[in-house]
Formats: sequence, structure tokens, C-alpha cells
Amino acid sequence: MDILDFRKDFPALDRQLYKRPMVYLDNVATSQTPRQVVDAITSGYYDTKANVHRGVHTLSQEATALQEKARERVRSWINAKSTNEIIFTRGTTEAINLVAASFGERLTEGDEVILTVMEHHANIVPWQLLQTRRGIRIRVVPINPDGSLQMDAYRALFNERTRLASFCHISNVLGTVNPIEEMTAIAHSFGVPVLIDGAQAVAHTRPDVQAIGADFYCFSFHKMYGPTGIGVLFGREQLLETMPPYQGGGEMIGHVSFSGTTFADLPYKFEAGTPDFVGIGASATAIDYIESIGIDRIATHEHSLLDLCTERLTTELPELQIYGTAPGKAPVISFLLHPHHHYDVGLLLDKQAIEVRTGHHCAQPLMHVLGIEGTVRVGFALYNTPEEVDRLITALKKIRDIMS
Repeated sequence: MDILDFRKDFPALDRQLYKRPMVYLDNVATSQTPRQVVDAITSGYYDTKANVHRGVHTLSQEATALQEKARERVRSWINAKSTNEIIFTRGTTEAINLVAASFGERLTEGDEVILTVMEHHANIVPWQLLQTRRGIRIRVVPINPDGSLQMDAYRALFNERTRLASFCHISNVLGTVNPIEEMTAIAHSFGVPVLIDGAQAVAHTRPDVQAIGADFYCFSFHKMYGPTGIGVLFGREQLLETMPPYQGGGEMIGHVSFSGTTFADLPYKFEAGTPDFVGIGASATAIDYIESIGIDRIATHEHSLLDLCTERLTTELPELQIYGTAPGKAPVISFLLHPHHHYDVGLLLDKQAIEVRTGHHCAQPLMHVLGIEGTVRVGFALYNTPEEVDRLITALKKIRDIMS
């Protein structure tokens, strides 16, 4: 790919920090946004800003059409059967909370939910809240030393009280790509539905929810070159039909009286209130942008950077330890430059205009298992270059020498 051409679409990459060109490697947390998506947002505010589904006038109809076009675009992209299965949320976190609150209404004391130790807090805390409210039990799948899941342990956790398995597609710390098709098949063999947190997957692969067999799959657009505050919950229509609304308000109703309320059909039953229809409309542009390049081409480029960076880190910085070495991992590298604290390394990288993430990455249970407080994390995107890998290696060597 001609990366320099694509970089022109991302004005943020032209920034200078401390009189140096910025190297943005915090893509696991959020990606930068191309001009095409920003232009779509601008057009939404300047040309078609009117509340959706609530007006007969032209602007409202145009805004509604853009939102529903985006819903169909998402449906097609993840290969859902119907737009009834596409629910817009504020992000992956809200999508998981929706399932925990709504699907969780059917759970009773002693029912079990299976998670993995590598989950983001967003796929832990909602189930703990449900544990407090409903008395459910959370069971946790451990990992191997390379960061892969212990699949025999996963299978062994299922029993007659298991009601849901909820796990990430890709670990935001380790980069481990979980065998989600196999995990889903195992859960279904026990009659158990699955929820998949796809937040870290959607920038690197195109999820096919039918091929996966997913019952729920959720993700956020800000990690895939799209607007912030927009997410998607895919839910199998038969399951969604049985679930009560997550929130009450306008738009999600059929009829309201003080004697009772009926609810709208899917997917609107789960979309209370005025949505970010401008961002939703622009999310379709983010998908278009990815597909204009090709997700396979993006993945190939990112993995070439992953391989290059991993090799150089391990050969040129023996003091450095990488966490997460499972085969086929995503373009994520979490590491510690011993004996230095990850925050110190992150701050000194920033002084050299290299933007990385430090801390526990909203995965404190995983950090406890690894026996550490946090890591420095690097994540690659379609606009990163081998020259930026060289900048990172050079900067880390300088930090090592300064702090020795």
C-alpha cells in the first residue's frame, strides 16, 4: 500500500510535538479519523440536522434516511440477516451493559456467566453488577503463558446452570485473537448463547456474525477510523424479541398511556431518546473508507509492522519483556522496559513525540494474573510506517541509556 497517500487523509498525523513529527501508536485505544468521515459529520450538522423518525418535513426525512442507510451498511458489513438485528449504542460498553441489563433479567440466583481473564472492564463490571442484583455466579477462563486461552478449561466451565458466555474477539492488552468460532460452537453445544466483544477486532478484520454463529456481537466506531460515541450491538433477532427494553423514553414506544405502555418493534425498542444521528450517518463513511482500501490489505500491512517491531524489540532491547506472544496475534504489543516504570517510559516517549498508552488498559484482573501493575502498549493502524517503528526503537534505546 502507498501509506503516504493514505496518511494525507489524516490531518492529525501532521502535528508537531516538541518540535518533532508526531508518531501516533495509541490506536488500540482510539484511531485517528480521516477527512472523509469528518466531512460526513460536517455535512450532517450543516445540511441535514433534524431529529430522526419524528418529522414529516424534508430535513427530518433526510436525516432519517442517512441513519437507516448506515444501519443497512452495518448489517451488510457484518453479514447480519436483518437490520432488525442492528442496534446503535454509544459504544461497546453500552452494548454490553444493554445485554447484561436486558438479557440478564431472565437470570436467577445461581445462574452462571462465563468470562475470560483477559476481558476489558467493560465486559466484567456489568456482570458483577448483575451478580449483585440477581445473585449470578461469574466463572473465569484462565490463560496459557503465551496469552492464549486454556480451551480445555473453557469447555469444562459449562454446566446446567450456564446461561451465557461473554468474551473478547481480541485482547486489548495481549493482542490474542481468540478462536471465537470454536468457542461459540462449544457454547452452543451446551445450549448457551454467546456475546462477543469485537471492539479490538473491527479495525483489523471483517466480522461475519453468521459464520461466527454469534448471538451478540458489539463494537465501537472510534476504533475503526469512525466517529466517537457510536457503537453497535448485533443481536440475533429471536433473542432480541424476548428481551425487555434497556431504557425507557421517546422513540422506543408503540403507545404510552398511564395505564401502560407498548414498545416499538426492533431495533427501535432498544434505542430510546434522540440518537447521535449525525455520527451514525458518518459511521457508514468509516466502513466505506476501510473497504476502499481493503481490510485484508490493511491487516497485511499492520502485521508486517508487528513482525518488524517485535523482532527489533526482542533483539535490540534485551531488557524489554513483551506480554502476549500467542500465534497469529493482532498488531498490539504490550511491554515493560525493565526495571523502569511504564508511566515513566510513556512520559519519556511522549517527550520524543511518540504517543503510546500506559497503565492497566482497563484489564486489572489480567494484570494481576501477569503479576504486574501495567504495561506500555503500542498498537498499529493502516497509517503507521516502518520509519515510525524505527523512531520507537531509537527512542526506547535513548530512554534506557538515560535511565541507566
